[in-house]
Amino acid sequence: MIRVAGGKPVPVPLSEEKGFSVDLDALKELVSDRTRMIVLNSPGNPTGGIMLSSDLERIAAIAEEHDCWILSDEIYSRLVYDAVSCVSIVNFPGMKERTILVDGFSKTYGMTGWRLGYGIMPPDLAERVGLLLTHSIGCTATFTQYAGIEALTGPQEQVEKARAEFKKRRDVIVAGLRDISGIRCQRPDGAFYVFPNVKAFGKPVDELADYLLEEAGVALLPGTAFGEFGEGFLRLCYATSLRKINEALDRIAQVLKQLGTHAG
Repeated sequence: MIRVAGGKPVPVPLSEEKGFSVDLDALKELVSDRTRMIVLNSPGNPTGGIMLSSDLERIAAIAEEHDCWILSDEIYSRLVYDAVSCVSIVNFPGMKERTILVDGFSKTYGMTGWRLGYGIMPPDLAERVGLLLTHSIGCTATFTQYAGIEALTGPQEQVEKARAEFKKRRDVIVAGLRDISGIRCQRPDGAFYVFPNVKAFGKPVDELADYLLEEAGVALLPGTAFGEFGEGFLRLCYATSLRKINEALDRIAQVLKQLGTHAG
């Protein structure tokens, strides 16, 4: 979509050592006065990582220095674990005037497929975006809007129950992946994805993902599905039952053990 609008997308690497927060040195090097927007996603897909508050503060300073917009995708902001703080860049001085905050209902409220979301931005920009949406997607279905109102104004206990269940699944999948020889896995602080490092197997992750699908019957995504910096990583989603997670871990362990034997 950036290219459709006549722009040039410039990917920025994330730092595995910092829980997949942004590589600030790379960002500062890549942002210039030609930069029109910095896109953030925290907690993020595919890593489950959360950007550090100190990193966001520096990103805010870079945006002000180069007078560019921030698009902050915060759709996983309610799915955060272990009392970790998830800060929005909007909270930093001067950011309300240059930030588009994007959120929706599919993750927090399990309304996947209903395509209901929203953006918060300065009024003048909101007017322009409204025109764009009217002539590109038409109107959001009325019944989904009513459902969104009920989700926001109704009891929130179910959200907390879902979050607790996701945390339990996260702990199981991280422990299981760490038990597999050759896999290094960060414990994500948010969302419902893990992004294990599989560089030790010495195979392109596109091939490794296909291998796991064909030999183990486990569907996951290569990190390269999310950009060039995803090489060496796989993305697994734990938005499924513990039974299926444990079965998938067993299957992955078995076929990777065979792969390791062949590689050795």
